[in-house]
Order: sequence, then C-alpha cells, then structure tokens
Amino acid sequence: MLTVRLEKLGLKPGDWVLDLGCGEGRHVHGLHMLDGVNVVGLDLDIPSLIKGRDGMDFLPPTSGAALTAFVSGDAYRLPFPDKAFDAVICSEVLEHLIDYETALGEIARVLKPGGRFAPTVPTAWPERLCWALAPGEGGYADQPGGHVRIFKEAVLRDRVVAEGFAYGGKHHAHGLHAPYWWLKCALWARRDDHPLVVLYHRFLVWDLMEKPVVTRVLDDITSPFMGKSLALYFRKVSA
Repeated sequence: MLTVRLEKLGLKPGDWVLDLGCGEGRHVHGLHMLDGVNVVGLDLDIPSLIKGRDGMDFLPPTSGAALTAFVSGDAYRLPFPDKAFDAVICSEVLEHLIDYETALGEIARVLKPGGRFAPTVPTAWPERLCWALAPGEGGYADQPGGHVRIFKEAVLRDRVVAEGFAYGGKHHAHGLHAPYWWLKCALWARRDDHPLVVLYHRFLVWDLMEKPVVTRVLDDITSPFMGKSLALYFRKVSA
C-alpha cells in the first residue's frame, strides 16, 4: 500500500526516480510497474535493500525496458551527480533524521529543474498521541533509529519551499493504520505480542492483500482527518 500517489509525479518513459530511504522497496516496486520508468531505491539498511531486491521476483513482468536498482547510501551525501533525477520520493524518512535540512539540500541538488519531490511524514496529531501513550525512556520516541521530531505541516512545507520548490498540494493516507499504532503505544510493554495488537495487525495484512471495498471506503473516509501519514507534493523551480 503506497503512501505517495505516483500519478502526481507526472512520470513518463525514460524518467529517473529516486526513492530515498526506500526500506524494503514498496514505492520502488510500485514505480517498477510503470513502463519505461527507471527507479533507484537508496537506503542505509542492507537487510531491507536485500528484501526489496528479492521482492522484485514476485512482481509481474512489465513491457517497458527500464532499470530498477537498490543501492546503499546516505541521505546527507547522496552518491549521485547534480540534476540526475526527474522525481524524488522520501517517504517516512525525514522524521528520523537529526539534520533533515541537509537531506533536503541534497534532494534539491540531485533533482532536475521542474522535477517533482514527494516527501511523506507522520501526521502531527496522530503522532503526538503515539508519543503521549508511550512516553519516556524506552518509549515510542526513544527507539534506535526512531522518530526525533514531530513535523508541523506548515514548517515542513515552508522549509522545502526555501530550497527552491513550489508547493503543489497534499493528502493524508492510511487512516486505518493510526489506531493500530495508538493500540501498540497504549500496550507498549507487549506491543508485539498482545492479542489485540496481533489481531489488528492481521486485519491490516488482510486489508493489504485482499483490498475489500468496505475497508477501502473506510480508509478513504478516515484518512483526511486521522491518516497516519501526510504526503506533500512539490516541483523544483530553481536552476
């Protein structure tokens, strides 16, 4: 289930897309299915990159010839030349970075003028509730590689614009996922094995695999006001 709406990137055959902080490659896999689009997934976590690469074997074949690659790299020093990409996705990454401004500068550097940038971050008020339900040492916000900030939408939007981007819209996603994280945080001591957490996780997996109409409608209804993720869309206007 993708957070970024790929149709908003305006991609065409021959374009190059970077998925920065790709994890196990859910957006890379989605982009791979767009004929003729070249995709690079970058992450520091090698096991996640291996899972992303292995997941390619389960995707149906595409008719367009294009490159899909997974590479190890650092968001603060992207291993690509200037103006290398037509679009950059950075989904659920910036909230983990101590110096996210440097990462934004690198994203601006590797994007072509007119290129599209789609960052996603946790929506502020559902994220604050997670922090409140599992506070303190060892809590939700005190995990290795965990979230170091809660973004206010206006702050992130203005910071990206300051890097030479024009704002192009937003949406919220994953309304059915927010209650799962609230439940995990409320039951933090047993967040992985509590029966209620396990049951809700099974529900989300079922929803992901089966995509029944009823849950798709519920997600569409709940996402605008309690979606776990906020997706923003920008176009690079600087040279």
